Amino acid sequence: MAKILTIDDDPMICEVFHDFVQSLGHEHVAAQRMDDGLASMERERPDLVFLDVNLPDGDGLAAIPTIRDQEFSPEVIIITGEGTSDGADLAIRNGAWDYVRKPLSVEGMQLSLNRALEYRSRKAATADAATLHRGEIIGESPAVRSCLKTVAKAAAGDMPVLITGETGTGKELFARAIHDNSPRAHKNFVVVDCASLPPSLVESTLFGHEKGAFTGADQSHTGLVGQAHQGTLFLDEVGELPLAVQKTFLRVLQEQRYRAVGGSRELASSFRLVAATNRDLEAMAAQGEFRQDLLFRLRGLDCQLPPLRQRGEDIVELSMTHCARLSEFNRLPAKGFCPDFLHILQQYDWPGNVRELLNVITHAFTQAGSEPVLYPIHLPSDIRAKVKVREMECQDNKHQAATVDPPSASATATHPPENPAAELLPPGPLPSLQDARNRIISRLEREYLQQLLQKSAQDMNSACTISGLSLSQLYRLLRKHQIKS
Repeated sequence: MAKILTIDDDPMICEVFHDFVQSLGHEHVAAQRMDDGLASMERERPDLVFLDVNLPDGDGLAAIPTIRDQEFSPEVIIITGEGTSDGADLAIRNGAWDYVRKPLSVEGMQLSLNRALEYRSRKAATADAATLHRGEIIGESPAVRSCLKTVAKAAAGDMPVLITGETGTGKELFARAIHDNSPRAHKNFVVVDCASLPPSLVESTLFGHEKGAFTGADQSHTGLVGQAHQGTLFLDEVGELPLAVQKTFLRVLQEQRYRAVGGSRELASSFRLVAATNRDLEAMAAQGEFRQDLLFRLRGLDCQLPPLRQRGEDIVELSMTHCARLSEFNRLPAKGFCPDFLHILQQYDWPGNVRELLNVITHAFTQAGSEPVLYPIHLPSDIRAKVKVREMECQDNKHQAATVDPPSASATATHPPENPAAELLPPGPLPSLQDARNRIISRLEREYLQQLLQKSAQDMNSACTISGLSLSQLYRLLRKHQIKS
């Protein structure tokens, strides 16, 4: 028996779902507001949520990530009377199981519910049976836990995986985790750095060559594809792979066979492919810079790594772990952290992500020498300066806001100061902290996007440069907030 939650502001819909779910032998609870639904979800821990889009106090589509990020991660089926293709696209991309429009078909709803619960049951059985070896992956933030779930799924199968993320987010660590948790773990994990392949030797490096195949080929050489036989081939920065090689490599993926440079016979290599990139391959494919058919082959399963600025709760653990390793490697006593030191780390935006953070900790460790505690003075001056400037700008903005058009004494006497959270926290039961946070973030996102389009004169490339978003991420956010570009 499963537990089902319906969040819909129509009492009749809730009643129909109650009878429908109970007739299938499952337990049912209902809520007519988003905040009540989220509160019920935390209490009841449902297996599946039927979620309306337009609720009196929230947007169902925007709430999908919050629901899916829960520890028990219920499946979500969107139900709406105003379904659109953009809404369906956003729902599915955010992790919804299905997206259906009212009026609802009993047969269709039962089929969708049964399949979602069957999938959930099998997923739970697989997760319980496997113990994931993280390797050097550090962090317990919801974003990292979500990626580790994808690693577990990938390790259980043999399909190609495409890992995306900004430079420095740890794409190779996650690729290695997939390999180390798979049945191929005892075989080779072969890394191909596509960005540094010599243009004149790309095919020789990948596929090997026979003796005498070209000037300097004094002996036969097994390429990286051959070395990955029965193991994992990791194509790092696959977006840099030359177009001419992409065509050849596509056939290798399809046939698991290749020919060495200068060779007369085909060789077999049964490898598992994991690829990674910090580029927007969809945009590249649309511009003819990357083969669409190869992209389809690469993305059997997607794993999108979060930038460090979206997993701030992991910064302290990452810093302390790396510092402990440095102490052990250098045979020095462990060092402590001044609170101001950690404060700066948490306030900086880390454009270079985890790689930059680890380099900064190494710098601070070296600067500290034999000192037992790390202080802000040990950090690079440019980082300290950027954080200080940002804090002063925030203080100046608050001061200006407080001094512009101050209210008269009489007005102050009769009207209490405005509550800036009033429209985010409407009258009624106090929402959960997570719901309040989501509303604030959603509002800030919308205001930021509106200003971004204004500052960039609606030039999407300029907007991406300013915001640090990829083109696909920018369009997804614009659709989410229904902002026309």
